[in-house]
Amino acid sequence: MSKLPGGILNLPPDYNGQSFKQDIVAGLTVFIMLVPQGMAYALLAGLPPVMGLYASTIPLILYALFGSSRHLAVGPVALSSILIFSGVSAFAEPQSSEYITLVLLLTLMTGILQLFLGLVNAGALVKFISQNVINGFTSAVAIIIGFSQLGNFFGIEMGGQNQLLPLAVSFFQHIQAVHLPTTVIGVVSLVVLMGLRKRTRLPLPLLVVIVSIAVVSFFRLDQAGIKIIGDVPGGFPGFSVPSLDTSAMVMLLPTALTIAFIAMMESLSITKTLAGKDSPPLDVNKELRAIGTANIAGSLFSSYAVTGSFSRSAVNYRAGAVSQVAMVITAMGIILTLFFLTPLFYYLPQAVLAAIILSAVAGLINVPSLRYAFRIKPADGWVWVVTFAATLLTGIQWGLLIGVGVSLIILIHRISHPHIVEVGWDDKTKNYRDVERFTDAERMPGKVLLRIDARIHFSNVTYIEKIVEKVVKEAEKKPEVLYDVIIDMGGVNDIDTAGIDELERLIRTYTIRGDINIWFVHLKGPVRDLLQRAGWEERFPDVMSDLPLDEFLKEKREPNDYMI
Repeated sequence: MSKLPGGILNLPPDYNGQSFKQDIVAGLTVFIMLVPQGMAYALLAGLPPVMGLYASTIPLILYALFGSSRHLAVGPVALSSILIFSGVSAFAEPQSSEYITLVLLLTLMTGILQLFLGLVNAGALVKFISQNVINGFTSAVAIIIGFSQLGNFFGIEMGGQNQLLPLAVSFFQHIQAVHLPTTVIGVVSLVVLMGLRKRTRLPLPLLVVIVSIAVVSFFRLDQAGIKIIGDVPGGFPGFSVPSLDTSAMVMLLPTALTIAFIAMMESLSITKTLAGKDSPPLDVNKELRAIGTANIAGSLFSSYAVTGSFSRSAVNYRAGAVSQVAMVITAMGIILTLFFLTPLFYYLPQAVLAAIILSAVAGLINVPSLRYAFRIKPADGWVWVVTFAATLLTGIQWGLLIGVGVSLIILIHRISHPHIVEVGWDDKTKNYRDVERFTDAERMPGKVLLRIDARIHFSNVTYIEKIVEKVVKEAEKKPEVLYDVIIDMGGVNDIDTAGIDELERLIRTYTIRGDINIWFVHLKGPVRDLLQRAGWEERFPDVMSDLPLDEFLKEKREPNDYMI
């Protein structure tokens, strides 16, 4: 076992018999958790519960073979399930044959997109999706999922919606029809799942499933109006290629893209959180290729789209999983369940599956991340709030797009408004400091001292010019004669042609005036090389200096020493 190459199943170099035992324990632990969750999430996706078990077989094995994380547990998750429901239910009735056909096509499309993104190394795109967008989005989706399950939880009919207001209106319109026995089963199940979660290591979801099946079966509560799962097909699904309908593919493309990117973000977040010191380096593109391959193959065996699950990955990690052998054990357990145990789920109440979903998504509402964002940087907090509100009010896909759009607008604003400050001499620290932040820092008579802390390029150079002109105008209002503008370029690592052109315009402006010098000091090597290639040494030989600001001012003490 220890001689297997580390690339297979992510085996560490020292993998041995004890490691294999740990993987067996972890795999069985996740298996016990995945059986009820998989069925619940399939129901959330508008699919027959057995498809949640199908999604927990082939995809798990393929990710184990090709993924880069030793601990990531893939499979059905709540977020992808509700995305599937919201994207497909607009075109077909949930659980109908047409609906299932579209879901399988959507899964194939999602897998192809993920594989393609991984092959073209598009993993770098995740850096443009703010974590605050993801936190606000998942928090809103958790609430939407919660409201979508109230029908099954209370035994009432609610229309399929993916927006909070219609769901809330539908619930309150039907609240008088609450079915008491169903509600009791749902509430008791949720109390057990939520109340004992941190007090015991027992597999509470599986225990709740077993007990509820026994109670409903013994007392024949299905005849009292409690909705049950009913017949669950046994055996492994056959091979079939999803129907490739071009018009359907066009309709499903936005949902496929959303699921692909969300899966990428979720998997990245989980693997970063659980990665240990001995874990192999995280390869986002390899993750995309692995999950994409898993979804492509899964769609051929009646599986719907899978991704990494934080809760199951955390359980897998805490249970001592050493490699992806654990996920293979989990998949084998699900396959045996499909062949031999599906008749046992006949009397499983849908209210119990709703309770399992509610307990799982409660942890997705990430209020601490909102408080943290507002405390550190309010603009990031508002990104969280806007994404959260947009998702609740406009729907899941539009909410995510709006959140990403707002995040990019803020990013562009930050890039186009670089940090540029006026500095003065601070006698306490014997250094030049930002006059706004350090009250003891004093402006030098006759001089404007500025420091730029960003690369200069076409999108921010106009802003820099405006700041320079603004500070100069304010300085000219003072009694002292202004004769020098010195710009500290120590924080500038790069400059493009538009930036150079604009700086040249500044130089010419003050040269024509004849009464104010402009200097660019503390030039770094790469920036100076660019200015030299632009011909500054021939055209503006007296405005450049490599000296830091303090050394430059020590050398140039009098105005007439360095007038242009």
